[in-house]
Amino acid sequence: MGNSSHIDKDGRHRQLEDHLRAVAQTASENAAPFEAGDWARTAGLWHDLGKYQPPWQSYLRSHHTGDPHDAEPRGKVPHALAGAQYAERELGSLGRLLAYVIAGHHAGLPDFHSDDGGLGSLRLRLAEASSNPKRDELTAAFGNAEAIPPDILAKPSLAPDSRMDSRAKGSELALSLWLRMLFSCLVDADFLDAEAFLNPQQHAQRPALPKAADLLSTFNAYMAHKTADAAANPSPVNTARAQVLTACRSSGQAPRFASGIYSLTVPTGGGKTLASLAFALEHAKAHGKQRVIYGIPFTSIIEQTAGVFREAFADNPDCVIEHHSNLDPAKASGTSHLATENWDAPLIVTTNVQLFESLFAAKTSRCRKLHSLVNSVIVLDEAQQLPPAYLAPITQALRLLAQHYGVTVLLCTATQPNLQGQTDAFGRSAFPGIGAVQEIIANPAGLYATLKRVEVTLPKADDARTSWEALAQSLHMHDCALTIVNTRQDARDLYSALGEDSGRVHLSARMCPQHRADVIADIKQRLQARRTGEITTPLRVVSTTLVEAGVDLDFPVVYRSLAGLDSIAQAAGRCNREGRLAGMGQVVVFRPEKERGKGLMQEARQAAAELIDGGLVTDALAPETFALYFNKLYGELQRNNGGKGLDAKEIVRLLTPDGKDCAISFRTAAERFKLIDEEGQHSVVVRYARDEAMRNDFETALGALAKDPTARWAYRQLQRFTVSVPEHEFKRMEQMVEPIAGLLVVQEGWYDPAFGLRSPDEAMSATSLCPS
Repeated sequence: MGNSSHIDKDGRHRQLEDHLRAVAQTASENAAPFEAGDWARTAGLWHDLGKYQPPWQSYLRSHHTGDPHDAEPRGKVPHALAGAQYAERELGSLGRLLAYVIAGHHAGLPDFHSDDGGLGSLRLRLAEASSNPKRDELTAAFGNAEAIPPDILAKPSLAPDSRMDSRAKGSELALSLWLRMLFSCLVDADFLDAEAFLNPQQHAQRPALPKAADLLSTFNAYMAHKTADAAANPSPVNTARAQVLTACRSSGQAPRFASGIYSLTVPTGGGKTLASLAFALEHAKAHGKQRVIYGIPFTSIIEQTAGVFREAFADNPDCVIEHHSNLDPAKASGTSHLATENWDAPLIVTTNVQLFESLFAAKTSRCRKLHSLVNSVIVLDEAQQLPPAYLAPITQALRLLAQHYGVTVLLCTATQPNLQGQTDAFGRSAFPGIGAVQEIIANPAGLYATLKRVEVTLPKADDARTSWEALAQSLHMHDCALTIVNTRQDARDLYSALGEDSGRVHLSARMCPQHRADVIADIKQRLQARRTGEITTPLRVVSTTLVEAGVDLDFPVVYRSLAGLDSIAQAAGRCNREGRLAGMGQVVVFRPEKERGKGLMQEARQAAAELIDGGLVTDALAPETFALYFNKLYGELQRNNGGKGLDAKEIVRLLTPDGKDCAISFRTAAERFKLIDEEGQHSVVVRYARDEAMRNDFETALGALAKDPTARWAYRQLQRFTVSVPEHEFKRMEQMVEPIAGLLVVQEGWYDPAFGLRSPDEAMSATSLCPS
């Protein structure tokens, strides 16, 4: 019968050498674009050498499941280390590089050293294999040596590549990124071969989708209709949008800028979403890029952006892949779900969390898409939202992708941060940054002047602080206004100060995503009805920062609690957005009596306050203001955190190989690299329902999970009904929640139709009114 790699549910065997050769071929093809095909082929041939162990073969025959999602047969006959041992034995120090990739092809990329001394340490695993016969997978496999074809064991001729060189300042991540790319090529090839044998029906759902350049003609036809409509309604705004689109097309068609890094500085309402796609598709056609990947900071912007793209490519909706946690299951086809596994699609719209945590991941499921970044265009929307605490590793990774992997990066925002690097007082590099950046817009200041639609009033240094009651009185002077504050408690306090019958509307993260979406849709309808004269009732919205990006609201007046200048600019983008007012919209920045919000929010507010109070801000929205602001913010973060403010978790240090052992801490870096700090946060499911149909859908999903805890569609549907609460509050919520199907579901009565999730204090207060 020979040796097998897999056995399907019908008892068919996949011959091990066939699996090794197939994985080697696909991995080599995956790695060829960055000239690592020989390395990937070797990793593919050797990754499952441990399956030649007789005990492993016996275990496969008695414990196989036929499920391609199972890493290996149920039980404890490991096999991933044998190939790593063989790589080190045959190739010496170069084999160490393959050892990381092969040893981690199921459990994930390991640390070389492990603080806990456990089997997460590659060094300890290799050392134990050489000293403990029970751990020596290679010797056990070679006990079956006559069964291993010579071509599988053949020693290749491998050489180091310049992409691996981590010695230069600002290139410390080079080797770890190269290894992670190689790892991606291997694990994706391994999974696809297993899937083709164990689940051919699913494998057949992976169609050959078009390349990014193939979408250009469809996009051009769509844009021809859009521009014709705009030409029929001439205005300064439409003229400016047409100029932005032309500049993006021209830049995309031109020779690639040396660094591969571009910026697109366009004020809110300047049409940068479609213009940036025009650049990406033109660039893909001109320079042979395979796909376009949009990294976006908020799911609200993703849903909006993906909706625009689906409209443009309505004839081929599967070419647009959304990849984020709040995706509505109704929008996900079988094809699109499979494409999220390895991003094998021409146009990906995903979160910064998914993009960057994958770039620094150790797990196979997260890493297997990374080779799809090679020869792509990455568009970072709202680039100012890149988290400063991770800015050093993020910008270095982007620069290396552009330098070594054919990636073109486009930074899109109205408030362009300075990511090109900083030096300290002695001229030394304090932050290497992303490198040289080519701006697409020839005159960003002139474009800003053309699209200027608001006046911003900033507080003076000696102005009295504003109470919520005083602010409420000011808001009552406007029938239609939006106020953005920094915290949930601020939103609640101002909402209460406005009083009943004031047309008040509350928005905060105490509301679940579905509730927020419904309220935002209602606000948009009421704004439109006010514009047409259908209604005249007041509309006064009080929101946290969640409306500052990706929510296309258009108010004549916006009040903003003092914050970072980028946040003030985002708030201004919700004012006179479409330029409908006869004059300028009004944005008023105020200092509340009590300033809440810690961490980055506080640092950004202080940086803005110092610039404003020092008289250095003459125009809060001018492009040059943001260069000044971000230089100050990043400099202060570095100084206040011992030079580590832009790499707070020391990711660069963890991923810098030492000279002796080539030791890299993949797993520890992945555990620390979390753009959303969920530590101390708990998610609860709330019983929000807009109508009876939504209530029925909610209960159906909950019931499905009770019967089948693996029903992923139900989990995804219920994610739109979750609220995150901090640890200190969660500890007091015992009486408010009940466990259902492995989830914590808030009981009826503790979800307010205006505020969202009630606090435990409110719950206790309400309970205390009940007779004992």
